[in-house]
Amino acid sequence: MLRHDWTQSEVMALFNLPFADLIFKAASTHREHFDPNEVQVSTLLSIKTGGCPEDCAYCPQSSHFDTGVKADKLMAVEAVVEEAKKAKAAGASRFCMGAAWRSPKDRDVEKVAHLIREVKALGLETCATLGMLEAPQARALKDAGLDYYNHNLDTSEEFYSSIITTRTYQDRLDTLQNVRDAGMNVCCGGIVGMGESVEDRAGLLMTLANMPEHPESVPINMLVQVKGTPLANSQHVAPLDFVRTIAVARILMPTSFVRLSAGREEMSEEMQAMCFLSGANSIFYGEKLLTTANPQTDSDNALFAKLGLKKLVPEKISAAAA
Repeated sequence: MLRHDWTQSEVMALFNLPFADLIFKAASTHREHFDPNEVQVSTLLSIKTGGCPEDCAYCPQSSHFDTGVKADKLMAVEAVVEEAKKAKAAGASRFCMGAAWRSPKDRDVEKVAHLIREVKALGLETCATLGMLEAPQARALKDAGLDYYNHNLDTSEEFYSSIITTRTYQDRLDTLQNVRDAGMNVCCGGIVGMGESVEDRAGLLMTLANMPEHPESVPINMLVQVKGTPLANSQHVAPLDFVRTIAVARILMPTSFVRLSAGREEMSEEMQAMCFLSGANSIFYGEKLLTTANPQTDSDNALFAKLGLKKLVPEKISAAAA
């Protein structure tokens, strides 16, 4: 039975379990709901890069920081469709489009809706992350056929203001509610390694798990330290601490896809294998995540072969999310 009433002390008790007990519990939970050898594969494309007015301390696309990222306009439809075709040919089942907006204008939503229709016509699932959405904008994206909307909480409510000052935690929750009310699947997670405490990681996961409906997709990112951002020299998270976060997310949200997201370029094969063992069953596939590096597809295919993992087909994704 899915729970939506976790307490901070209960979640902290999971984080504090002996490592072997935690991994066993997470792996057992995973096997109750998924084939442990199947991984959902998504590709993420930045369709509008840079110039974002937000001050998220981790983000190279913020206009507040000098990171060398050039602000570009929204990509042309033909260029996005071509990238989507490449992603499908490489084995991705979902195509995610990200735009560096604080919140899109209605005319922006119309343009993205056109992109969604074109990508859907290729037989791919679609996801978008465009910033904060008003309720009518969320409905317009749903009407265009958008399957998932990504809007991360990033961290706990208590630590949030240490990372972002240009929007509130409630702003993020309001967007998630607008997405849910429109009938779309929610993709929502956070970032590990921004200087937060274990209690903050527990708080983030508790907030996600206590939503009336668990997010269908839960991306867990390891901070990519980008020169020019305030977090460029933050302390690296210990690999086993990251694995613990994956495991707790799996236990709290048994039927969600837990995505091993940003930071995989810096993860060893052994660390990634531990994450898959602990319940991660989704990755981003392709050489770049918005503006930061990601493992090459050949490397991921080789890792999948070593671990005996196979890519989840869209029909099975829909059935699992139902």
